[in-house]
Amino acid sequence: MRRVEILEAAFEEFSAKGYKGATIKSIARSAGLQSPALIYHYFPDKEALFDEVLETHAPIVGVVSDPESMMKLPPEKVLRVMGEAYLAFDGSNTQLMKLVIGEAVRRPEVAEAFIKGGPGRVLEFLRNYLKHQVENGRFRPHDVRSSARSFIGMLMPQVVGNVLFPGLVADGLTDEEHLTEVIDTFLRGLEPES
Repeated sequence: MRRVEILEAAFEEFSAKGYKGATIKSIARSAGLQSPALIYHYFPDKEALFDEVLETHAPIVGVVSDPESMMKLPPEKVLRVMGEAYLAFDGSNTQLMKLVIGEAVRRPEVAEAFIKGGPGRVLEFLRNYLKHQVENGRFRPHDVRSSARSFIGMLMPQVVGNVLFPGLVADGLTDEEHLTEVIDTFLRGLEPES
């Protein structure tokens, strides 16, 4: 329970003040802790706390936390689960998006850490998964680095429209409709050659 309270207080503090402006002391105060030292019982340092805040608020990261079980699933299922997790990053996550973008601009090392811990992990999993599917003959041979980026890239207009620019999704295309078309297009493009 305390860990969750600390994470929520840290999210609020980081969002309001940025990484540099938020302090362990202010996070402890926000979490209602009597001593900031309690935070170090759960997190070794401020950077580890920040990383976990990002992971906690980005649903897609949780999806790839158990890559072995995902590797056994058929592509239709894996792509749907990943797509739904990406699209769960909606308007309620505006605060996280602003936090990440703001910190990435101010501190390139935060952008690098975020990419490594979030999108980088997702792309690594997807590359490995697609490579496995190629090796099993399910997909034609291709550069999985590009196909992994392509799949995520096809989701981005919907995510960005939901979070920052509603005009991008003003045509009424739902997340579910978009995801279904993305998966169908992606899978047809990777079918083995006859």
